[in-house]
Amino acid sequence: MAAQSKSVHVDEDVGKDDTTADGTDSLPYKSLLYAFIQYPPTNGSQYLTRKSETGPVSEDGDPTARLEWKLATKSAYKKATNLYEQHQRKAARGDQLAVREKEEADKRKLVLEEAKKVKIVQDPQLPKPVHIYLNEKDPKLVKLRSGDSKKDVDYSDGRGSRVRVCGRIHRLRSQKDVIFITLQDGYGFLQCVLTGPLVQTYDAMTLTLETSIQIFGEMWEVPPKQHAPDDRELHADYFEVIGKAAGDKEAITTRVAKDSDPQTLLDNRHLVLRGEVSSSVMKVRAAVLRAFRHTYEEINPQCLEVTPPCMVQTQVEGGATLFSLEYYGQQAYLTQSSQLYLETCLASLGNVFCVAPSFRAEKAHTRRHLSEYTHIEAELDFITFDDLLDHLELVMCSVIDIVLGNPKIATLVYELNKDFRAPERPFMRMKYADAIDWLVEHDIKNEEGETHKFGDDIAEAAERKMTDIINRPIFLTHFPVEIKAFYMQKDPNDLRVTESVDCLMPGVGEIVGGSMRMTDYDELLAAYKREGIDPEPYYWYTDQRKSVTT
Repeated sequence: MAAQSKSVHVDEDVGKDDTTADGTDSLPYKSLLYAFIQYPPTNGSQYLTRKSETGPVSEDGDPTARLEWKLATKSAYKKATNLYEQHQRKAARGDQLAVREKEEADKRKLVLEEAKKVKIVQDPQLPKPVHIYLNEKDPKLVKLRSGDSKKDVDYSDGRGSRVRVCGRIHRLRSQKDVIFITLQDGYGFLQCVLTGPLVQTYDAMTLTLETSIQIFGEMWEVPPKQHAPDDRELHADYFEVIGKAAGDKEAITTRVAKDSDPQTLLDNRHLVLRGEVSSSVMKVRAAVLRAFRHTYEEINPQCLEVTPPCMVQTQVEGGATLFSLEYYGQQAYLTQSSQLYLETCLASLGNVFCVAPSFRAEKAHTRRHLSEYTHIEAELDFITFDDLLDHLELVMCSVIDIVLGNPKIATLVYELNKDFRAPERPFMRMKYADAIDWLVEHDIKNEEGETHKFGDDIAEAAERKMTDIINRPIFLTHFPVEIKAFYMQKDPNDLRVTESVDCLMPGVGEIVGGSMRMTDYDELLAAYKREGIDPEPYYWYTDQRKSVTT
């Protein structure tokens, strides 16, 4: 910082408040405050200002008057002085803070050096520990000590089990002579309490979230009016750090903070999954998959699970959404749906289903557009369209009943969505044509802001608004041929539409789709032609119409 007195130039239009400016008339600063910081008022400097592009012109309209340097006005000088004094006070506080932080850092460094001298070992006279996972509650393995004891760990009368637990630190709270750790192992949570020499060790003083650790100790009931997972805690007598997680700028709470933008969270999904919300979603998801498999096995007739291919040479939902790849010199795709392959199994296996990935090349950022997702599909033999609707309602409601019938999973469901309610039965049945009439009557427009008409592909917004107003699950049926897949059976009573269905849920929108299959060989060939599809790769599907149409 220069100390000599000088003329300092400020051009509020073209000046710059950075190191490329020096306060001369050719390289002026932009603000008076910045000029004060570089050349304080106490040095006797004079401050010349102008607005070279937006300043006032002369009385005769001459714009060159803007280029004239003038002493800063009293009001501008006063305002800049106040801001400068604030800046000085803030800088002083920053200097003081830096001094304190350095003193504290030096002090902590000394403490940590002393802590390295503290060594802990397991007491060989203590009972042999039982290794448990954090969800273990069998009283034969885990006895909880209760009451009072002068010791943090007291095995004298065998009232509390000595256990060994392993996990990662999910929460960490340090006090003067005690450290509280909430341990997580993927199966449950357990509060662990470290006291005495344990908290004086270097490892204890440098613990970080997500550090993996094994802890030995006695299981206790949580004292009255205190709270911990499952109302129990482990009073540690020994611990070992298995792997120390990064801290400071690389700490998990820094990299995936709660207020991080969605893209950051997606890029760090591997870390986000360690959080309670994401892990709960994964557990509920697993429970839903188990419920689907159980339902398909228990319904009459049952459905057999099969595993169709993911690399295919055919489209199902339209060529525009196909992920293409080269397969040993041939064109191939990632599957959009496995339903056509499932149909090939009906003749020998009866009703079948699959749980498999599907892929859609739709580059959009909505919850309805996923490049990859787990697709649950079933194919049923010898049924009518009404049978199909009954089956869908039965499966969905059975799955929900099974999931909510598990107390642990039900708790997670309501923690994730406190307003969740099982759907009301029976589901409402509404034809597409009636839905168009309903939208017109309620003045709900299409995406172009126009009145809905027969043939429109009803957009999500209108569909959801209708569903939320009706506030019941809806089977929306009989969509026009032109907006549905080529293989869907036409309604014999109205050849404009197909025997197709979307299930709409209030607050969600479409969750399930289905249809009857086209059964006539010639009609299928005509459908290929209508959609501009080469029938050659579909030879195996077309063959179904020659030999096993049902």
